[in-house]
Amino acid sequence: MSLKRFLPILEWGRGYNGTVLTNDLVAAAIVTIMLIPQSLAYAMLAGLPPEMGLYASILPIIAYALFGTSRALAVGPVAVVSLMTLSAASAIAAPGSAEFIAAALVLALLSGLFLLAMGVLRLGFLANLLSHPVVSGFITASGIIIATSQLKSIFGIKASGEALPELVRTLMTNIGKTNMPTLVIGISATAFLFWVRKGLKPLLMRFGLPARPADLLAKAGPIAAVAVSTIACIAFGLEDKGVRVVGQIPQSLPPFAAPLFDAELWQRLAVPALLLSIIGFVESVSVAQTLAAKKRQRIRPDQELIGLGAANIAASFSGGYPVTGGFARSVVNFDAGAETPAAGAFTAVGILIAALFLTPLLASLPIATLAATIIVAVLSLVDFKTPRHIWHYSKPDFAAMAATIGITLVAGVEKGVIAGVSLSLALFLWNASRPHAAIVGRVPETQHFRNVKRHKVLTDPRIVTIRVDESLTYLNARWLEELVLEQVAEQPAVRHVVLMCSAVNEIDASALESLEAINHRLQDGKIKLHLSEVKGPVMDRLQRSHLLEALTGKIFLSQNDAFSTLILLSDDEETPDPPTDTWMARGLI
Repeated sequence: MSLKRFLPILEWGRGYNGTVLTNDLVAAAIVTIMLIPQSLAYAMLAGLPPEMGLYASILPIIAYALFGTSRALAVGPVAVVSLMTLSAASAIAAPGSAEFIAAALVLALLSGLFLLAMGVLRLGFLANLLSHPVVSGFITASGIIIATSQLKSIFGIKASGEALPELVRTLMTNIGKTNMPTLVIGISATAFLFWVRKGLKPLLMRFGLPARPADLLAKAGPIAAVAVSTIACIAFGLEDKGVRVVGQIPQSLPPFAAPLFDAELWQRLAVPALLLSIIGFVESVSVAQTLAAKKRQRIRPDQELIGLGAANIAASFSGGYPVTGGFARSVVNFDAGAETPAAGAFTAVGILIAALFLTPLLASLPIATLAATIIVAVLSLVDFKTPRHIWHYSKPDFAAMAATIGITLVAGVEKGVIAGVSLSLALFLWNASRPHAAIVGRVPETQHFRNVKRHKVLTDPRIVTIRVDESLTYLNARWLEELVLEQVAEQPAVRHVVLMCSAVNEIDASALESLEAINHRLQDGKIKLHLSEVKGPVMDRLQRSHLLEALTGKIFLSQNDAFSTLILLSDDEETPDPPTDTWMARGLI
């Protein structure tokens, strides 16, 4: 059982047959065609030689196929991770230099080690620390930065900068040096790829092609752009007219070498690697869960950490750079009929064949075409609808999202990630420290209790019932004290305070001290503290404390028991013990 947990291939491999093999091979062929130009483009986005994009799409995919749990996730270079790699490695050396490449390899290794450690320790839940609005905001801002950074290749000019202001400034400074043949290629390729996304599928269907093949052909549109622009570049001698091309790509297997071990370098890249790991995992697991749900399958987030960790470690030893699961290629993989992670392994074989035999055909590929591929891909990540929805639903979430977008655009991706993580945690702590609570009363002719501000309910001026809709922890312990004492101060007639604990799943040591303090302070004012609807596990822990011995009031099985008992008492009358069957239900006698 333990071995199957770490090697999911032992599970899905048992039912592997000819039909599954055929489906996986078809999916792999389609994804390979899509992945070749993407891999080249994303490597260049990361400031790396284009062949590193191919290398990052071979062994890492095989490693994920062995250890990952998603049947459709396609692992490899992606836009956001490529941008983060550029940002982190640029702090070490100039893009494209040997030191820069060494930093990218170390970044992949550290990212893989972080992911692997989190998976072994079963820390997949850490992804939940990043709220959806913050992640969405970060990806939107990153998409804008990536698209803007590629405009230099569309215009054939130089531009630099990791943040939007610097990119725009350098673009505007050099806009007068635009290379017209490059601009024609860039605009034509961009327009074509946008049309392919929306218009090619309906056109093919009008010619009688079924929906699924038409959709897959439309997704393979970048290959047509690559072929046509490469042929045009050769036929018209555009390289001599200033059009930048990919150039010679080595025809070779991925180089097998250990990343540089330099303590200072590792220390400088540790934080960026951790942030990259978190963002990559969140993006990957979101895609994997979405696709798994469509086939009623499930993934294991902790094992996904191990799979992605193994993929990144494999990348670091085979001349690649950090990788994760990509949305677009995973959807293509799913739509093409991939049945198992073996489809990814077959894709790796296809990329390997391309690296060995097809790279000479790409030497005259205009960089403007790759830039167009990136722009069209990342603009699908830019989401302006979600901020509008979140604004109407939750102003704090919108503020966190807007701040993440703004900081990422102005200060760069690394600071944007740090801001996003910080804002997610701050928002969580703020909500946890001030949970919702309500003063409740009984709905007439029922045993239900509801908020006095929302419903017409029965109350008694001597009884205040506070329903706490959150676990009680050190984050909200002081808040609870203030809430109870405020209610007592505002209502002089109060003789009983009941804490309705139906939503309380935990009471930690700090909250226990606060309950004891509340009990003593209310006792000084001749007010009794009662608890109702305490859950079994919470009651078990309370029994190991002194609170129950010192409690001035009683613990009631239900809020209705508490209200029915207390409303009949006079001000100086002792509270009777709950019925024996109540205590038996609690397992206390």
